[in-house]
Amino acid sequence: MHRPARVGSITIKEGYQRLMKTRIQNVQILRDLASNPYISQRELAERHRISLGKVNYAIRALIKKGYVKIHNFCESNNKHKYAYMITPEGIYEKTKLMASFLNWKMEEYERIKQEIAELEEEMHRGADL
Repeated sequence: MHRPARVGSITIKEGYQRLMKTRIQNVQILRDLASNPYISQRELAERHRISLGKVNYAIRALIKKGYVKIHNFCESNNKHKYAYMITPEGIYEKTKLMASFLNWKMEEYERIKQEIAELEEEMHRGADL
């Protein structure tokens, strides 16, 4: 019996899937921050159906990497309100991630098209019996 290759407690495939999921979330968050720097983390969590903690973790990682800068509203009555600014490095990374995401989706689309064609052929053969 063939066992999938493992790295620690997860398979390579599982690791790749987690990485892609994280990249997709980062692209979605970067896109939202670029279009609305005043969006709250709660709004991001609701929009993408992920926990507030995951959004906070993702934004902190993006800040640490230098892709996002955070600004507090000095004139705001709500001192917990922030503006998120995408840095030039963040714009570059967003573009790179979007290209990767688009490529991944196109490959997925081609696989699905092929699977549909195979299923249709199989159904056609079955109907001829």
